[in-house]
Amino acid sequence: MKLSVRAIAPSSVVAAALAVLAPAPALAQTGYREPPPEVVEILDAPPAPFVSASPDRRWLALAHRKTMPSIEEQSQPMLRLAGRRINPVTNGPFGVSLIVGIGLLDVESGDERAVELPEGGGWSTPFFSDDGGRLAVERTTPRGTELWIVDLGGGDLAPGTAALAATRLVGPRLNGTMGRPCRWMPSGDELLCRLVPEGRGAVPEEPATPEAPVIQESEGRSAPVRTYQDLLKGPYDVALYEHFVTTQLALVAAGDGSVRPLGAPAVYGSVQVSPSGEMILVERVEKPFSYLTPDRLFPRSVEVWDRAGNRVSAVHAIAAGEGIPIGGVRDGPRSHRWMDGTDHVLLYTEALDGGDPRAQVAERDRLMALRAPFDGEPEELARTEFRFAGLVRGAGDFALLTEYDRPTRTRRTWKADTGRRPFATELLWELNSEDRYSDPGTPVMDATGERMIQGGDWILLRGSGASDEGDRPFLDRLNVATGDTERLFQSGSASYESVVALLDDDGRRVLTRHESKTEPPNYFVRDLEAGGRRALTAFPDPAPQLAGVTREFLVYEREDGVQLSGTLYLPADHDGSPLPAIVWAYPREYANPRTAGQVRGSPHRFNRIGGASHMFFLTQGYAVFDGPTMPIVGGDTANDRYVEQLVSSAQAAVDLLVDKGVADPDRIGIGGHSYGAFMTANLLAHSDLFQAGIARSGAYNRSLTPFGFQSERRTFWEAPDLYFAMSPFMHANDIDEPMLMIHGAADNNSGTFPVQSERMYHAMKGLGGKARLVMLPNESHGYRARESVLHALAEMIEWFDRYVKRGKGKA
Repeated sequence: MKLSVRAIAPSSVVAAALAVLAPAPALAQTGYREPPPEVVEILDAPPAPFVSASPDRRWLALAHRKTMPSIEEQSQPMLRLAGRRINPVTNGPFGVSLIVGIGLLDVESGDERAVELPEGGGWSTPFFSDDGGRLAVERTTPRGTELWIVDLGGGDLAPGTAALAATRLVGPRLNGTMGRPCRWMPSGDELLCRLVPEGRGAVPEEPATPEAPVIQESEGRSAPVRTYQDLLKGPYDVALYEHFVTTQLALVAAGDGSVRPLGAPAVYGSVQVSPSGEMILVERVEKPFSYLTPDRLFPRSVEVWDRAGNRVSAVHAIAAGEGIPIGGVRDGPRSHRWMDGTDHVLLYTEALDGGDPRAQVAERDRLMALRAPFDGEPEELARTEFRFAGLVRGAGDFALLTEYDRPTRTRRTWKADTGRRPFATELLWELNSEDRYSDPGTPVMDATGERMIQGGDWILLRGSGASDEGDRPFLDRLNVATGDTERLFQSGSASYESVVALLDDDGRRVLTRHESKTEPPNYFVRDLEAGGRRALTAFPDPAPQLAGVTREFLVYEREDGVQLSGTLYLPADHDGSPLPAIVWAYPREYANPRTAGQVRGSPHRFNRIGGASHMFFLTQGYAVFDGPTMPIVGGDTANDRYVEQLVSSAQAAVDLLVDKGVADPDRIGIGGHSYGAFMTANLLAHSDLFQAGIARSGAYNRSLTPFGFQSERRTFWEAPDLYFAMSPFMHANDIDEPMLMIHGAADNNSGTFPVQSERMYHAMKGLGGKARLVMLPNESHGYRARESVLHALAEMIEWFDRYVKRGKGKA
């Protein structure tokens, strides 16, 4: 039974009846298609570059890019192994880099210098050495992945230097299968890289005849595992995984490119350099590999090496993660890392509750330390009542220690004196993690990203500045001794401006990113003492075709009093009459109604539009209600009232649009991506609020994700009625509105297997519903290829034109 139906005006009934007399033809079935030309023009406009600041605050690196890869580029070879997607040709991750050029912008003069690079693209985002003297960038080629270096001459480039030369340090030998293949050593004179081993043999061939069955066995111990994709399926996958992921670690000299191998080739997970650069923390991935989990949960051995690659200590052996409780952590040592500010101290965390969040214990975690030579007894540094969530060092012995309790959403931050054993701690904050209004911000880190910037008792905090008026980012000084704060900067009330980097340690000169409803994002230097700002970039509006689109941030309530909010966009030529409208949303769970009702986002952000965005409906005469909140309130049992709360939120959104005279109640469509697609199908099954729906990359049958989904921690066997009630697949017979489903045929997102859309389509077709299924070849959870993006938009626009704009969505 559907929960809510809005009364329809008689004139709407007549319009709908007349529309039925002129049935629209079926949509095209073959070939890639394109949306209207105005949409294509916006999508093909060059986007603004990615921007990153150098550690010495002298340069901005600009990574110039194209908008989308082609379907040919998106159709490169791909191996799906142990949760990874590997391009066997490049020995790196599957995917196409869109970066086609790199520039350097002088922060003081504003001059941009191009970096001379070979043509052809394939470049990574550039990354600076810790001293800012060099810039590294990787290049993917048809023969493999290379390493290139740009020497900035200590930052003292001659005035008028037109371009900077890049030098290839390493040929197509980098191994990027486990992530970025190179990182700078602290000295800035070397990089630690992962290389394809010398003399690696040929790619294993799949046996023509199976050698043995694939066998797995459960020994009676609980081992719940979330729904993962791209897992190993048998011995041949294991052989391929070992072949491509096996790495030779090496130090590469930034001056001459000489390579010094470290240790023997193996499958390495995390590799971390000590603050001094003299030691390396290595996680070696061990067998047996699992057929149930990605490789981040494979067994591992943790070792410490010296700079020559010699093993100093075998620290810990970490068991496979198949038995981790839902929402829990590994039992035993985990999360090994170096302690910043000390030469050779190794930190790790150890569960005191068996890693089980349901265990009733006084303390959940303890923080441990091992000192060089790492073969003695570990020191206990601290115990936490909640799950340990991080330690950030400041100056001297000062640090901030954080713990988090998911059931209550409580986050505590403690001032810690690391010079004492165990740490002496004093509570600094205790907050609800969902309470954005009370968030004091996060510490501003130094160039390494490992250490807080601190002067005396003062640290700097950067935050979103959430409020009932929307986000107004800020920069504060906090005196950790007295608790006093001083606001150094806050975004104006008619724009959105955030601090992206400090230009001095006091936070008096900063680099900001500024935008408004009418001004595209650009970068500015602000002197917070003298006042004023200086523009560094002048990136143009990438979509001037949308000039005149109006935007209104709306706050309203649903029936139970929970505050909701969303942003309403109207086409530039709107004459005030009711329009066909689209509601595009994504539900989220909250512990209480107060935090659920907090305003999220800012009404002063610039309209950025790209990819298969629903915002393109603005070019077709639709009103778009973007991101109306759909809170599901109730903490870990919020989903017990999922359908009821979802429909209530949607009803409030529809009522708002109709009462404002913006939307015709007989011409409103609903849409969403991923969990928003799940929402869309549920709203069509349990209400008559919408005339049609668009559901992209969704999951519809929760019995296919039996060990939890989103924030749901109960299993299917603990709450079968809930899983049934929340699954629109189980209510497909109640969907009497047309639904378009789009899905990447290579979706690797947890839970959103492509079969989810296929089975939902089969159900609707078998029951006589109106449905259309579009499977995009070689696309994952999001859609990248130009042909795929254009086709998805063509399908979306034609579907709503047919069933929403014409006002005849009923099957």
